[in-house]
Amino acid sequence: MTAKNPGAQASPTPNRDLIYQLEDTPAFGPAFFAALQHVLASFIGIITPTLIVGGVLGLGSEVPYLVSMALVVSGVGTFIQARRIGPIGSGLLCVQGTSFAFLSTILSVGFIVKNAGGGPDEILATIFGVCFLAAFVEVFLSRFIHRLGRIITPVVTGTVITIIGLSLIKVGMTDLAGGFGAEDFGSLENLGLGGLVLATIIIMNRFRNPMIRLSAVIVGLLVGFTVAWALGRVDFSGLSSLPLLTVPQPFKYGFSFDIAAFVSLAVIYVVTAIETTGDLTANSIVSSQPVKGPVYLNRIKSGVLADGFNSAMAAALNSLPMTTFSQNNGVIQLTGVASRRVAYYIAGILALLGLFPYIGGILQQMPKPVLGGATLIMFGTVATAGVKILAQCELNRRNMLIVAVSIGLGLGVAAVPDVLQALPDTVKNIIGSPVSIGAFSAIILSLFLPDESAQHADEDLPTEQHATDAGHASTTDARQASQADTLANSTKPLGGTAS
Repeated sequence: MTAKNPGAQASPTPNRDLIYQLEDTPAFGPAFFAALQHVLASFIGIITPTLIVGGVLGLGSEVPYLVSMALVVSGVGTFIQARRIGPIGSGLLCVQGTSFAFLSTILSVGFIVKNAGGGPDEILATIFGVCFLAAFVEVFLSRFIHRLGRIITPVVTGTVITIIGLSLIKVGMTDLAGGFGAEDFGSLENLGLGGLVLATIIIMNRFRNPMIRLSAVIVGLLVGFTVAWALGRVDFSGLSSLPLLTVPQPFKYGFSFDIAAFVSLAVIYVVTAIETTGDLTANSIVSSQPVKGPVYLNRIKSGVLADGFNSAMAAALNSLPMTTFSQNNGVIQLTGVASRRVAYYIAGILALLGLFPYIGGILQQMPKPVLGGATLIMFGTVATAGVKILAQCELNRRNMLIVAVSIGLGLGVAAVPDVLQALPDTVKNIIGSPVSIGAFSAIILSLFLPDESAQHADEDLPTEQHATDAGHASTTDARQASQADTLANSTKPLGGTAS
């Protein structure tokens, strides 16, 4: 029961494991079922950063609206990435979702505004204003992404990702214990709820069935939420005040700019561009598409451009930066459906869910220990993904020095923030985030510490090979799959726990 697209060209290397190739048009039934699995695999990843930011920064009544916007822009972004509008979009079955990579820096920006006396509107105006302008850094980089591999090396990427994960673990553990400032912080009930979610996710990840593993996080949260409800810790009385439908309002909270925040976020956008390259390479592999040559290079440039464009759109529509999710590559392998037209169904489902603020209102009632039990694993997975990238690098004296200094500075600032108190406020705000100072350190050391072995190895490589190396995939299929999968799981925690 399949309708093929007569105008589509055949896949360059047809994969017999795929039921539907990239340009095929599945019937409604199989397309909708495949789309539903993609939504289930990515739903928690899309909403969790918003829930964390809303809870930590005390955004209160704004959270349902922010969750709705996260779902709406994820749907629109997914459509753009798969449909390919002009030069924007990879044309692959990619799901766009809220990125965890920006979370630590965004929280730092929010606290700067909050400590200066700003309320929710001022906090969100600054966050979204800076995210909007910084997104154009990725848009700009997309035009020569194939050359960035010489600056943002796997050592730099692995180090930054490790710092991102480690710096966020404190947030997850604080939530597991009850949340910052909670009267019952660290109570046995809080620890029990968080431990229950943690144990459920661990147990489900040990099953052989891929679908069970893919749904581990969402099931763990449902179990914890149900138990918390039975304990009387969930109150739905506030839902009656929510509107029936949510209408996106561009820059609803205003527009504000901060140069220190911009610089910090711009660095993360650079790293995200490299990660997206790896994720799109992995997606090309599972979709039986080329991973070298002009078609591949154009796909990567257009995909990274879509990431930057979608992040700017997300900020304009009051949501956090977007990225290409990696866990959906596993769903393609699981279902055998690589048709990019499935993304249209995914986009419709996500956008439809986002129009109803009741979803955000219900999710806002999720107790902190329940959310913390899940995010603790997510953030730990981020850090582990960074370590995995580093493990595949040649850890010689130079690279070990880069990793040691960068992680030391990043975690040192996180542990002793007063170490920077003598610096001017602007400088302190730029390097006060563990991710920012760690990323700056890794990039600067990587540029100025000579790497003679890499120079000798690269001097005879053609331009096209350099472009492929930027995606962390070599010309041999085995190394392409291994390295691309590593990057694809970099800052997408659900991809790490599900695979």
